[in-house]
Amino acid sequence: MSEILVLVDHVDGEVKKVTLELLTLARSLGTPAAVWAGPGITDAAKARLAEYGAEKIYVEGSGDIVDFVVAPKAELLAHLMAEKSPAAVLVAATSEGKEIAGRLAVKTDSGVITDAVGLGEGFVAEQSIFGGGVNVRSRVRRGTPIVAVRPNSTAPVAAAGAGAEEQVSLMLSGSARGARVLDRVKQEKGARPELTEAAIVVSGGRGVGSAENFSVIEGLADALGAAVGASRAATDAGWYPHQFQVGQTGKTVSPQLYVAAGISGAIQHRAGMQTAKTIVAINKDPEAPIFELADYGVVGDLHQVVPQLAEEVKKRK
Repeated sequence: MSEILVLVDHVDGEVKKVTLELLTLARSLGTPAAVWAGPGITDAAKARLAEYGAEKIYVEGSGDIVDFVVAPKAELLAHLMAEKSPAAVLVAATSEGKEIAGRLAVKTDSGVITDAVGLGEGFVAEQSIFGGGVNVRSRVRRGTPIVAVRPNSTAPVAAAGAGAEEQVSLMLSGSARGARVLDRVKQEKGARPELTEAAIVVSGGRGVGSAENFSVIEGLADALGAAVGASRAATDAGWYPHQFQVGQTGKTVSPQLYVAAGISGAIQHRAGMQTAKTIVAINKDPEAPIFELADYGVVGDLHQVVPQLAEEVKKRK
């Protein structure tokens, strides 16, 4: 089967879950080959990639790859595309991943698809477009398909691959050195999962009422082992940090379960979460638009419903 390149998303040598999802997806369409960009690969990381089907692991471990912004990774993938002629290239649909995909498409004169939520035979991608109002199927018609896939679109399934390591040496062009990373600040990781990768997300909106009341949302999230999200109305009001905003101008999530508490369901918010597998809405307004989208709905005061739900979840653990 044809080789499919998967760009590894990693932090401090740890392979992120979205990469395992991409390897699983690649395995259904061809032969997965992981691409590790930058220093820090460990035996544990290589074993993890092989565990989820990577037949080859291409490693460019020089510091130059991560000392400059985004462009070196696009050049690395372009180099491998020219050398290996893969059937497709898969990256995570993060802000960085989508920029890499766009740059790579220009470099290789290939078509690019972003924010795919599924990928089938013939590399036909499923997308949610126009603010989530329309679902379409898209296919690249030119060059090698380059597809940025949303996290949580595919359940990662282990299936051992050979994991054969191959070193790659790349001489960066002058244009790839245009923007240098001068400093890095490590953000302390909390106990909750990362918002865009979480299998469960509990979000609060205007109905929460205040910053102090967000403890109710956090309580349910902690009971479920979930990430916390917020609507734009809640973040604009200063009730929760903007980095947790879910929506068209915030982050896009595709969890297995999404709980929307006190969120009316404006199109801006729906665009960031409507590809969730199961949606539960809690709102005291029975006419709230969020109920049109929800799989399950509770008409009631979130300040009464959410604490009871959290207690019930804790009892059943």
